[in-house]
Amino acid sequence: MSDQPSTPARDHEWFDYYKAFTCFSPEAVRDGCQPRIMEHPESPKKAIVLVHGLSDSPYFMTAIGDYFFNRLGYNVYMPLLHFHGLKEPKGMEGVELEEWKSNVSFAIKTASLKASEVSVGGLSTGGALSVYMAALHPKINDALYLFSAALDLAGGAFGLVGEVQENLLLTPVPDLFDFNTPMIGENSYRYSYVDMDGARQLARLIKETDSIISLFGSRFPFPYKVFAAHSESDETADIAGIEALQHVCDKERFRFFRIAKNLGLPHASVVLEKPVVSKGGKELEPRNPVFAEMMQAIADFEKIG
Repeated sequence: MSDQPSTPARDHEWFDYYKAFTCFSPEAVRDGCQPRIMEHPESPKKAIVLVHGLSDSPYFMTAIGDYFFNRLGYNVYMPLLHFHGLKEPKGMEGVELEEWKSNVSFAIKTASLKASEVSVGGLSTGGALSVYMAALHPKINDALYLFSAALDLAGGAFGLVGEVQENLLLTPVPDLFDFNTPMIGENSYRYSYVDMDGARQLARLIKETDSIISLFGSRFPFPYKVFAAHSESDETADIAGIEALQHVCDKERFRFFRIAKNLGLPHASVVLEKPVVSKGGKELEPRNPVFAEMMQAIADFEKIG
């Protein structure tokens, strides 16, 4: 008797992921938000884990995942983070950073079973988790890919507003502004807003990645090659966080794909080859107009030893 779910399978749906994390199931996860796995019939040399951002889902990483799979020949794994992508998110009450780390660690371990070289990368919060894993997970041994990585919250002069936001999120105060408004809106692939419970976990993660980055410098640079894409008009994740990481990396093994401010590209759109539209045809999130150039930059980056 088959143990596959009774509901129809969705694109590249990762059923073994549900077995590892029973808070998820095909029935509980929204269409389009499912964890995804893309493996070649013959095990390739390389694999990558791509991690989505806070409040969104693996859908946001699919265009980049398709490129790594179809053009670069990688196996690709896209985990779904704790309390994301659910039909009933329940205000994300109980979301935990340690669970996010477990989600990504499971994907990395799975990737390492069939590939000798494993990379990790992600969008926003997924980028911050990727920095954490690249520095500490023993199975990561190739490269780090960052897209609008949330290594620092956007702020005012000298980053003070972002720093205040990060510290404030670590206190009980945000609960005063958490009204448990319905989180399911027009966008099929993300929640309608960033819940304070999730934001608090991101603030914790930023503090941890700050500590990790501070361990490296010119004498002991960050150990892996790094590709970072970031919009200069990003009003969510401060580009200064990427610049700080760049300072502790080997300059010959760091590639910075800066998206010009005049394009006005918002935070999450960096990873979108096509715009996100509502069921009624309304554009909810614009596409990245230089997506193809970004992918070519990744292909060129691949040639770095």
